[in-house]
Amino acid sequence: MKVSRRNLLFGAGSALLAQVVSALRPAHAQSGGHDQHSPTPPRTARDGRYTPVRTPNGWTLPYRMNNGVKEFHLVAEEIEHEFAPGSVAKCWGYNGSTPGPTIEAVEGDRVRIYVTNRLSEPTSVHWHGLLLPSGMDGVGGLTQPHIQPGETYVYEFTLVQHGTHMYHPHADEMVQMAMGMMGFFIIHPKDGEPERIDRDYAILLHNWALHPGTYRPDPSVMQDFDLWTFNSKVFPATEPLVARTGERVRVRIGNLSMWNHPIHMHGVQFLVTGGDGGRWKRELWRPEVTEIVGVGQTRDLEFIAVAGDWAFHCHMSHHTMGPMGHGIPNPLGVDQRGIEQEIRKMLPGYMAMGEHGMAEHQDHTDSGHMPGPENTLAMMAGKGPFGNIEMGGMFTVIKVRDDLAPGDYRDPGWYRHPPGTVARRVSGDPDFGSPTRRGTPATPSSDTLPTPKRGGHEGHH
Repeated sequence: MKVSRRNLLFGAGSALLAQVVSALRPAHAQSGGHDQHSPTPPRTARDGRYTPVRTPNGWTLPYRMNNGVKEFHLVAEEIEHEFAPGSVAKCWGYNGSTPGPTIEAVEGDRVRIYVTNRLSEPTSVHWHGLLLPSGMDGVGGLTQPHIQPGETYVYEFTLVQHGTHMYHPHADEMVQMAMGMMGFFIIHPKDGEPERIDRDYAILLHNWALHPGTYRPDPSVMQDFDLWTFNSKVFPATEPLVARTGERVRVRIGNLSMWNHPIHMHGVQFLVTGGDGGRWKRELWRPEVTEIVGVGQTRDLEFIAVAGDWAFHCHMSHHTMGPMGHGIPNPLGVDQRGIEQEIRKMLPGYMAMGEHGMAEHQDHTDSGHMPGPENTLAMMAGKGPFGNIEMGGMFTVIKVRDDLAPGDYRDPGWYRHPPGTVARRVSGDPDFGSPTRRGTPATPSSDTLPTPKRGGHEGHH
C-alpha cells in the first residue's frame, strides 16, 4: 500500500465546469479595430530561417495569414489530461491541452492572437517577457478588462525581439496556473541563428497537487506537490529527446512552477546561450552540466549531441519521483515484520517496506502488489534495458544515434553499447578485494585485484 503525503480524504476542492457557448461575443482588447475575419485555413509551413521548435508531448499552434498578419487563436477551457497511464485529471488549458500549444513566430512579424474564454470565470493572457504596448500586456483589471466567460478578445502587436518566452493568465493567476494554463511563445531571430540549430526542443516545468483519489489539481498548495512534470507529463510518459550524433541541439526550458529547478544533463557540457532576453552575446555563454531555472525564467541549453542514452532531469531528487509518503516516520533500519501483520488487520494488503531503502517499491507496484490509492501514480517507474530505472516526475532520456536521419524524431529504442563500454559485475563477494577504509592502513598495491574479462552481452536495441 502506498501512503500519500496528504490525508486521502482531503479533496482537491471544487472547480468550475467549462461553459459551452453557442455564440461568442467578440471584444477588442485595445486592438485598434482590425478586421477579425480570417478566410484562409491554418497553416504550419515555415520559412527557411529557423528550425521549427518541437514541444515533446505537445504541439505547435497553426496560424492564418491575413493581409500580412499572422493570426493565432487560443481557447481557454477545461480539459481532461493524462499525466501518465493511471493518472487522469480535470485540468484547465488551451485548445484541448496543457501546456497550451506553442506559439512560434519570427522577429518582426505582426501577430494577432484571438483568445476565447470557455471557462466559467474571467481570464486574460499575459505574454511573459514580450516587449509590447501596455494595453496588450494582459493583466486583468490593470491593462485591460477581464475576458468574461463566452467572450473573445484580440491582442495585436509587432514582435520586436527574439527569444524563449511564455504565456499564461494574469487573472485568478494562482488557480488558473495551478490548473495548467500556460504555454511557450517562441520568437526566432529575423536574420537566422549564427549557428544553425539542427533540433530545437521546448520543455515547460510545472508542478501539480493532485491528491490521491482525487481528479482535480489543488491550487491551494504552495510547495508540497505530488506531481512534477515536463510539459505536463510524468516519466515514463515523457517523450525522449532524439538527435543524431554531431547535431547541434537546443533545449529551451521554461519554469512556471512554484519552485526553482536545477536541470541536469548527462553526457555533455552544454552551453547556456540565452533565455528570456534572447540569444546572449557569445562572451556571455558559459559551460554547465546543471542550470538552475528560476520561477518565471527561461533558459536555452545548447550542445553537440554525443551517441548514447543520456538522462535529463531536475536534480532535486524528490522532483524525479512520484507521490511519496512524506508524513510517515523514517523506516530505514527498522524491522517491520511484526507491525506489518497488525496493520494488515486494519488495512488488508498492506506491505511494510523501506527498511533497506525504497528500491523495492517499483517491483511491488509493477507486480500489482501495491496498487496504491485511486488515480495515483507510483513513486518509481520506468524500465530500461538493464532493469528498473526507478524514476518519475521531471525525468526523460536524450537518445542520440549515429545513423538517425535528419528530422527523424521517432524513438530509436535503447542504445547499443559498443563492446567493453558497459559497467559490469566482477564479483558477488561482499568481501571482494582489499579496499582502503578510513582508519586502516593503505593497501600496498592494487595489482592484487583480478583483471575483469571483457566481453559479454552489452548491446541493446
